[in-house]
This record gives sequence, C-alpha cells and structure tokens, in this order.
Amino acid sequence: MKKHLLIALVSWVFSACALANNELAKELKVFEPYLGSWQADFPVPAGQPAMQDVSHWERALNGTAVRTLHSINDGVYGGESLIFWDNSKQSLVFYYFTTAGFYTQGTMEMVNDHEFIAYEAVTGNADGITQVKSTSSVSAEQIKVSTQYLKNGQWTNPEVRIYTRSTKAVKFK
Repeated sequence: MKKHLLIALVSWVFSACALANNELAKELKVFEPYLGSWQADFPVPAGQPAMQDVSHWERALNGTAVRTLHSINDGVYGGESLIFWDNSKQSLVFYYFTTAGFYTQGTMEMVNDHEFIAYEAVTGNADGITQVKSTSSVSAEQIKVSTQYLKNGQWTNPEVRIYTRSTKAVKFK
C-alpha cells in the first residue's frame, strides 16, 4: 500500500513540475494550436449591423485546464469556458457561462489532432435552445467552426464561422 502511494506521489510531483513550466496537461496538448487570440466576422444579411466575434484561448489552472473567452461586438454578448480532463469520465469536459445568463456543460470528442466535436446541454436559454453540437478544426491560419442548435425541438442548419489570428482583445461591458 505504501509503495503504491509513494509511486502515485512521485508521479504527481513530476506532473506538477512539468505543468509548472507553462505546459498543458497531456490530455489538453491537442489545444496548443488554439492558444492565442482569434476573430471571425459573421456573414449577416444586407442592412444588418456587422457582427464580429473575438476569442482568446489560454492555459489555465496550472495547465490542467484551457480557458476560452469571447465577446461579440465589443461585449454585446460574450462568454467564458473552462475545458479540462475529467478523470472519472475519461473525457474532455467543459462548462460555458454567458453574459446572457445561460450556461452549457458538455463533452468533447477528438476526431484527430486538429479537429473535435463538442456536444453541449444548455440550461436557461431564453430562445428555446436546449442542445448545441459543433465541429471545430484548426490550422496555423484559421479555426473553422460549424455549429448546430436544437431549438424548440428542431436542429438548425449548420452555421459556419472562420476565425483568423487576431491582435484584438475580448471585451465585456
């Protein structure tokens, strides 16, 4: 018993030392290409105001989580997520909190080293959205996100947004 505790403690110390060097936990390393700031200019119908989403991905909680922040049109709407490895579920999980007063909780399925699918259960959305499914892929120049919403019992058509590297900051009001 003591031997197993000692091995676990030594393993934890080595993991903690590695994470102290600004690294991500091994289960989160797939998100390294996402780190930094990105922006997307949404397609809008003629005569509608422009919509721009600025997002920032960063290492959090000593590398045991990835934090994302985003704001649309300088804080008209925004949100914050924490992505982490849930050892009990053996899965990447996340929580997303919004300025609109609703939140989501979900899981991520890695398709490959550059693509994942996120499944979200929505709580408290005033527009009737109860689930979200999105597929995200990253390259050096862009993040492509395709999102569908289960709204009032019907899945919407996918909305595709392309994010490019940005120097803009996420803003909240």
